[in-house]
Amino acid sequence: MGIVLVERDYRILRDIERFRFCLSRHIKYLAGFEGQRACDRRIKALIDAGYIDRKKVLYGIPSIYFLTHKGKMLIGANKRQEKIRVERINHDAVVIDTAIYFTLKRGIPVENITTEKELHSQQGFSNRKHYPDFVFEKDDKKYCVEIELTAKSKQNFEKVLEENYLEYEIQYYVVYKNGHKIRRMINEMSRKYTNIEIIDVEEVQEFVRDNK
Repeated sequence: MGIVLVERDYRILRDIERFRFCLSRHIKYLAGFEGQRACDRRIKALIDAGYIDRKKVLYGIPSIYFLTHKGKMLIGANKRQEKIRVERINHDAVVIDTAIYFTLKRGIPVENITTEKELHSQQGFSNRKHYPDFVFEKDDKKYCVEIELTAKSKQNFEKVLEENYLEYEIQYYVVYKNGHKIRRMINEMSRKYTNIEIIDVEEVQEFVRDNK
């Protein structure tokens, strides 16, 4: 017997698509499941029906879930197979944790969040302009969120800060407490770009974990 799709299933597929992949705990939050067991049962049903697939890619990180060609066709997404970059998996998982953090703690509906992938899609993937990890609007103001887990060259990083300064009222940077170099650069540049706020990765992950 085939699966009978409900609105929550379409939401799962759309969220996986716009974040590139999700972990099962992300799907639980984003799709509004009360328990992880019920969530995992529905994920399995969607896998068995051929809409999503899973892969164990990186040691220490649970299996990631991504859309199959069938799943992409169902929601009218770009049919190009998702390229999962191993070196970005931890970063992208923190991006989703941070989106959930803003949804649960700061009251930003997940539907109001536009991801980097969606921004590129809107502007055309051939446009290599930098986009934040995600953006949202609240009270007619525009906000951007950048997850920075590793240091970048000061010149390139300042270019990003300047672009975000001109485009958004507030730019949030999510960094590790002990990310000394990147944190120092952000603190230095915040004297010039005065709309910067820093959030600790640890605060994000602890909040999301405590609200499971």
